[in-house]
Amino acid sequence: MVDRARIAEAMRQIIDAIGEDPEREGLAETPRRIAAMYADLFSGLERDPLEVLRSGFREENDGPVILRDIPFYSLCEHHFLPFYGVAHVGYIPDGRLVGISKIARALDILARRPQVQERLTRQLADCILEALNADGVGVVLEAEHFCLSMRGAHKPGARVVTSAVRGPIDKGTFARSEFLALVQGRG
Repeated sequence: MVDRARIAEAMRQIIDAIGEDPEREGLAETPRRIAAMYADLFSGLERDPLEVLRSGFREENDGPVILRDIPFYSLCEHHFLPFYGVAHVGYIPDGRLVGISKIARALDILARRPQVQERLTRQLADCILEALNADGVGVVLEAEHFCLSMRGAHKPGARVVTSAVRGPIDKGTFARSEFLALVQGRG
């Protein structure tokens, strides 16, 4: 559970450490607001994405189910700066489907943790595979990272693309590339 009082006190110290007055009118409520923001941004630490995905249902379907352009927002664990973008997710059901909103919710749970994009991609693919016992899962994330855009290299607009493929589809190069093309909207 997020300790809002400790976060607020730490923020007061940061404000003081940068040479500002934490009691100044414009800053006096900032520590409380930041504590509330962090409670929201890291709410995924208290939730299990598998619980959301396990509420599926039996349905015969032998084709891939694909959900593209799912927006997500996360915080890079290295600088606590945002990264945001879209996720493209596809799975091949083995007689079990899940409501498409559940995939978006599972993504949000995983994104609302200190993250790196590579891990987020893997975690989402692994969760979908485990919860649905799918025949295959493909996840592609495209994101802009503020740690690359507004600090360090100063390269706004650069996007990082990561992918994870799970299940039997991961065994063949053609199947993998075809599946990823469908997930990314190129198939």
